[in-house]
Amino acid sequence: MDIDHLTQTVIGYAIEVHKQLGSGLLESSYEACLMYELQQAGIKVERQLTLPIRYKNLEIEAGYRLDLFIPNKLVIELKSVDKLLPIHSAQILTYMKLSKVNAGLLINFNALKLVDGIKRFNLSL
Repeated sequence: MDIDHLTQTVIGYAIEVHKQLGSGLLESSYEACLMYELQQAGIKVERQLTLPIRYKNLEIEAGYRLDLFIPNKLVIELKSVDKLLPIHSAQILTYMKLSKVNAGLLINFNALKLVDGIKRFNLSL
């Protein structure tokens, strides 16, 4: 599955989760439901994946965790906040660089219309 099709698929399932649950829940609730939908669709996805920092020959466990991760393809960062801030974009860009993945989705489930709470990211690694 190419990355455009994959991101569209993930967005479709995120919209389904939002339709079913609405806004106002904890991020972890949306995370569990979106993971369920992706697994049901046969997409290999990991949840709360620990992401160490690598500095030269040093590996540092700094407590960074990817909400959802489709190995070697896509970082999915979920939020349930009033509005997305620049720090949220910086966070997903950092996660993408550390995981060496050039595609990411930032999804805010607290948006009235979920499409207004979705941002796509692409890096050239």
